[in-house]
Amino acid sequence: MTDYKPPSLEWVRKHVEEYEGSGGARGTTLPGTDMPCIIVTHKGNRTGAIRKIPLMRVKIEDSYLLVGSMGGQPKNPVWVYNLRATPCVEIRDRAEVIEMTVREVTDSEERRRLWEVCVEVFPPYKEYEAKTSRLIPLFVADRAK
Repeated sequence: MTDYKPPSLEWVRKHVEEYEGSGGARGTTLPGTDMPCIIVTHKGNRTGAIRKIPLMRVKIEDSYLLVGSMGGQPKNPVWVYNLRATPCVEIRDRAEVIEMTVREVTDSEERRRLWEVCVEVFPPYKEYEAKTSRLIPLFVADRAK
C-alpha cells in the first residue's frame, strides 16, 4: 500500500486533518472565509505517495472544476503535475467521497466558458489570473467509470 504524505504547509495539513477527521462536518470552507472547499486525494508523480489538497469547490452538475491558481504565483502548484501524470483522484465533498477522473482543459473556448464559472464562484481567481503570466491550469473531474 502507498503511504500518505501530509501537506508540508502546516495550515494546509491542519485543514485537511480537520476536514477528514470530522467526516466532512468541519473544515469545509477555506480558512478565514465562508467559501466551500473540497479535498482532492491524488498520487504524487515522483514519490507515488498519496497526497491531499484542499481546493475551492467549483461544481457544474456532477463535475468539479479544479483550478491550479496558487494565488497567482509564477509557478504551478505541484498537484497540477501529479494530476497530469495520474488523472485518477478521489474528491471529498463534505461527507461524500467520490472516485473521479480528471482531464486538463486545453480547448480555448471550453476553457473560457469554464473559467467564467470559476470566477463567478470565487472572484479572486480573476485577480490571480491578472497577477501571473502563466495560463492557470484548469481541470474537469468527472465520476470514474
